[in-house]
Amino acid sequence: MSVRLKLTLSYAGFLMVASFLLLAAVWLFLLRYVPARASETIDGFVPGRDDLVRAFGPVVAWVLLFLLAFGLVGGWFLAGRMLVPLARITDATRRAANGSLSYRIELEGRNDEFRELADSFDAMLARLEAQVAEQRRFAANASHELRTPLAITQTLLEVARNDPDRDHGALIERLRIVNDRAIALTEALLLLSRADQRSFTREEVDLSLLADEAIETLLPLAEQRGVGLETTGEIAPTFGSHALLLQMTTNLVHNAIVHNLPDHGTVHVSTAIDARSVTLTVENTGEHLAPHVVSTLTEPFQRGTERLRGDHAGVGLGLAIVASIVTAHDGRLTIVGRPEGGMRVTAALPVATAGPIR
Repeated sequence: MSVRLKLTLSYAGFLMVASFLLLAAVWLFLLRYVPARASETIDGFVPGRDDLVRAFGPVVAWVLLFLLAFGLVGGWFLAGRMLVPLARITDATRRAANGSLSYRIELEGRNDEFRELADSFDAMLARLEAQVAEQRRFAANASHELRTPLAITQTLLEVARNDPDRDHGALIERLRIVNDRAIALTEALLLLSRADQRSFTREEVDLSLLADEAIETLLPLAEQRGVGLETTGEIAPTFGSHALLLQMTTNLVHNAIVHNLPDHGTVHVSTAIDARSVTLTVENTGEHLAPHVVSTLTEPFQRGTERLRGDHAGVGLGLAIVASIVTAHDGRLTIVGRPEGGMRVTAALPVATAGPIR
């Protein structure tokens, strides 16, 4: 049976139960005090209980039939009115299942349970639409970025096939660089997907130790580019994936080095702790960045400056991976441009207090 039919039968059933209870009350508290047989008094003839039952029995039966019909018809109408919002929600669900995520219920009326359900469903559709649009844009960007090294590889192979006498040493080196870039992009995409899905085990991690490890790893790159590295701060314990948080720290420091002033740039890495959170802050010198550019840096394949050349060009996913890792750890990422040039990136994560989060 449909919900509307069930509600209709429920309304009619409750109405009939109430009617029988009313008749039972009349019988128990009124008719039982009436004598069973009629009697004659000085004032005239007094009907008995049997006479009253014979007189009012058919009327009561017709009234009960009328109440049953009234309960069914009225219940069907009321159930239909009550279920109109549910029908609109069902229609929106079918539209969403068919791929139409732009439709909104926008239910009007009082703030009852149906209104709350419709508003929650609209909010869910808005989030799904934004996520699907982001995934489509990300897939298009990823396809474009992957197509570039593959196209270069194909061109180089065509050159080698058409010119067998050509010196293959430079060609092989160029193929190695292009292949390394494609591998780096693929690994970055896998890491970004892992962070988005939160498929990792949490343990206690000290951000200050991760900062030291990242600086030690990237020190040769900084020396090569003439960039000074500085680190200060406190012990900053949090709970999360050691590998992902190390990747986050390394990406921030690497980004600060490669997007810096040549020969005399600096990178400052610091950690701090308060009652609720620990913070990792990476500041670097560099070009002045417009606010609208800063706001797009965490989007995949976005770069604040022109595309770099060389082995450390990057794939445009560094800050996007950082943002996903911070979000997966229930943190907050803040990026601001420094007035004197460069930018300041702050990752705030929950502080480790009692035990690991399960």
